[in-house]
Amino acid sequence: MSKKESLENKTTKKKSDGPVYGRILLKVTGEGLAGAQEYGIEHGRLQQYADEIKSIRRLGVQIAVVVGGGNIFRGVSIASKGMERASADYMGMLATVINGLALQSALENIGIDTRVMTAIEMRAVAEPYIRRRAIRHLEKGRVVIFVAGTGNPFFTTDTTAALRAVEIGAEALIKATKVDGVYDSDPAKNKDAVKFKQLCFMEVIRRQLNVMDTTAITLCMENNIPVIVFDFLKKGNLKKVVTGNNVGTLIGRE
Repeated sequence: MSKKESLENKTTKKKSDGPVYGRILLKVTGEGLAGAQEYGIEHGRLQQYADEIKSIRRLGVQIAVVVGGGNIFRGVSIASKGMERASADYMGMLATVINGLALQSALENIGIDTRVMTAIEMRAVAEPYIRRRAIRHLEKGRVVIFVAGTGNPFFTTDTTAALRAVEIGAEALIKATKVDGVYDSDPAKNKDAVKFKQLCFMEVIRRQLNVMDTTAITLCMENNIPVIVFDFLKKGNLKKVVTGNNVGTLIGRE
């Protein structure tokens, strides 16, 4: 049994004696940062996210974060209204930089050392993304925030999260959402929606469940990186996930 398969098995048991993952990639949506607002960044929500990240950094977990930009600009929706898709996607990437800098500020205000690394070079505000440098930052205990997507249009931030997780050797990709896991239909629209505790990658693809795009799921499947989808709005949930409690939905191999 590989180390990562062993870690997947551990997540099915309740743990309280420490983290089951040494290094994680946390995917945070831009919409989540807006809080109750329609757009922009809500300070309370930003602080909540920072506090949750601090709680697992104290456990010694190495943390990388990919942040979206949907609270400021959604490239896909704008492109559907007539703007060239590539230009719209680049604008969306720049929105993730704003969110990344905001999260960095919130983390450093509570004593967590961070680095923002960007796929689109802008040396005045962030370091250029270099894989070995990112890993070194993680080894030194810094929270690394990846922004500007992959640096290329036509790729989602979910794909960015999967790609960076593979590159840095993350033991799990943890996707923060506003629902408590993956359902067979939208629980906001269907009161009889059924929640999955565990899924395999192929089942996610076959059922076309709205978890991550197919490219992201395939990357995780091919590199045996489990994906955990959970409710980030509930205080303490992130800590429960990394300590192996049965929170959210675990997606892995059969």
